[in-house]
Amino acid sequence: MTDDSTNAGRRRFLVGSTSVVGAAGVVGAAVPFIGSWNPSAKARAAGAPVRIDISRLQVGEMLGPIPAWRGRPIFVVKRSEELLSALNEDLDRLTDPDSKEPEQPDYAQNATRSRTPDLLVLVGLCPHLFCSPTPHIELRAQPFDAEWRGGFFCPCHGSRFDLAGRVYSGSPSSRNMEVPPYSFEGDDVLVIGIDEETAA
Repeated sequence: MTDDSTNAGRRRFLVGSTSVVGAAGVVGAAVPFIGSWNPSAKARAAGAPVRIDISRLQVGEMLGPIPAWRGRPIFVVKRSEELLSALNEDLDRLTDPDSKEPEQPDYAQNATRSRTPDLLVLVGLCPHLFCSPTPHIELRAQPFDAEWRGGFFCPCHGSRFDLAGRVYSGSPSSRNMEVPPYSFEGDDVLVIGIDEETAA
């Protein structure tokens, strides 16, 4: 026969154990609920706008790759007059010199593929298999192609692009590099992912 003190001890143990299990259940139920307040991985991958300070970018320089927008690298190049003039040198060697394929917003469907001629903004990936091309910003003959004087070269499979991201014929890539949607906040801030045309 057990005494009352033994029964009281058992009751306290059972009440305590049940309380601990119940509290764990509440926490387990609350964590997914609270987690739902945060953006999902899918929402984060969709890409919030990214602001880039371009105030210190000099002519002939490139910012990037900046692994910022939708997990993809961004190239920002400030082109000189010499670099801009070179865009018309090899038009007959380009697959899509007039940018007719939709790799850019409408406002970048021009010879410079940009809002302003001097500033080039590209997704820094080769459209062939999404390797990141190596920039060659200076105009000079390259050892692997004496007629190609610069732009972007994909070392993985040999695709070549000019300084507007337009692909050369005969490259494994059949498309130009992508121009992302972008806009400006003043003179010094570039916003990737939002343009005036689609902003609410």
